[in-house]
Amino acid sequence: MAALPGGEVTEGPMLAADGTPLKASLKRALRREKLRALLLISPLLIFILVAFVGPIADMLFRSVENQIVSETLPRTVAALRAEDTPEGEVPDEEVFAQLYTDLVIAEEYKIHTRLGSRLNYEMTGVSSLFRSTGRDVGRFDTDIYTDQFVEAAPALEDPANWVAWMEEEAVREALPLTADAWDEWVTLTVEENEDDPLEEDVPDFVFTTLYRDLTAGATPPDAFPDVDVSGFETVSIKALFEDSDEDWMDPQLWQLIETYSPEYTDGYFLNAVDMMNGPDGEAQFRPDDQRIYLKLFWRTMWMSMVITFSCILLGYPIAYLLSTLPLRSANVLMILVLLPFWTSLLVRTSAWKVLLQQQGVINDTLVWLGLVDNFNRLQLINNITGTVIAMTHILLPFMILPLYSVMKTIPPSYVRAAKSMGANDWTAFWRVWFPLSVPGIGAGSILVFILSIGYYITPEIVGGTEGVFISNRIAYHISSSLNWGLAAALGSILLALVLVLYWLYDRIVGIDNVKLGG
Repeated sequence: MAALPGGEVTEGPMLAADGTPLKASLKRALRREKLRALLLISPLLIFILVAFVGPIADMLFRSVENQIVSETLPRTVAALRAEDTPEGEVPDEEVFAQLYTDLVIAEEYKIHTRLGSRLNYEMTGVSSLFRSTGRDVGRFDTDIYTDQFVEAAPALEDPANWVAWMEEEAVREALPLTADAWDEWVTLTVEENEDDPLEEDVPDFVFTTLYRDLTAGATPPDAFPDVDVSGFETVSIKALFEDSDEDWMDPQLWQLIETYSPEYTDGYFLNAVDMMNGPDGEAQFRPDDQRIYLKLFWRTMWMSMVITFSCILLGYPIAYLLSTLPLRSANVLMILVLLPFWTSLLVRTSAWKVLLQQQGVINDTLVWLGLVDNFNRLQLINNITGTVIAMTHILLPFMILPLYSVMKTIPPSYVRAAKSMGANDWTAFWRVWFPLSVPGIGAGSILVFILSIGYYITPEIVGGTEGVFISNRIAYHISSSLNWGLAAALGSILLALVLVLYWLYDRIVGIDNVKLGG
């Protein structure tokens, strides 16, 4: 029922002032409010997607992406899968013939070295193998086929004839390998070299594939020259590769190419946990002298916990003092807490290197006080001790500030009430003050722990070989070895560990109990 302006009551839905049904009007108003709210938060949402979600998604993709092998050696990979070479044996001539075509094209595009670098992560020496063979492959004696074809049918020397032949579907179907090689050469000539195929000589690898098509029994149509190749002088492409470098006869190399031929791989993640794909394709641990990452993960976790605990021990008394002092005195001391933020991280870390070395200020002071013998100075640098000391100093303000913000909200009357009821100073602190400050400890601990596992400058400077974190290896693979896939896998595992620890913390302590004051 709805009331009309004249006071008459009618059957039907209730109407708004503009005469539309009230329910529809409310829905429309609600949609407008939601749209307005979405527009208000859209800049922040876009920023999060671009600066946070995007990089993480890219990192996760790089940790499994492995398209370089199949994209650089597509014909070789297909031939390997079709042949199914027995374990411990080298592929036959057909696979090497496909490798010849792939490598000639890859060398022209200058991507064979990238492939070598990728496979070199798994097997040392592959990078130099691809680089040296890339220089030799253009000089392989495959011109023997070119000369014999041109002598038997001079029309084959004219690229204009090739253009006409390759436009006919019957020719392409009869000579599939030749058509594929021709298409690659035309694309390379036009896009990479910016030349006209009609003005260039037909390359040797096209004639080599033509010979393979004809010896396989291909019968091209009458439009294509009829050449009898039964009496041709031949050359073994497999032998040419062997002459270039004997490593091509290593079965492990071909097993490696086949193992990492899929577009996506678990190889980076296996390397990140000191494992690898074995000859049978199953995951197995690396030799003991090659296992470093699990040790670094463990060291990163427990050292970050030690640093977090040391920050709590040092930061709690300071925050307690700041929260109980008069405001004027607390502000002066707070400046000292914030002072490190006004100094470069590199300067602070370098200062600790000067202080902690065996001939540094700390050891000199201990020797002067007679606490340490001059010939037995403490080793405080290039080890775990140096990393813990330096990072505790750097991260201490991140513990003090959350603690101080929480403690400042605790009413002093609570402690006075406890004392008035007979509690001594320790009991009043432990039973009243400390439980109320626990949310600040939680907030500071999460902040310090997450920051510490990601630090790599400080451990690199003062940690030596014993005090570096997994983040140092991630930085190394990104900036020096350029193994971005392994760096992404290490970063993904580290992110997963942090999320698991965060989940455990939430289950045990409760994230709702963490606050920065209020």
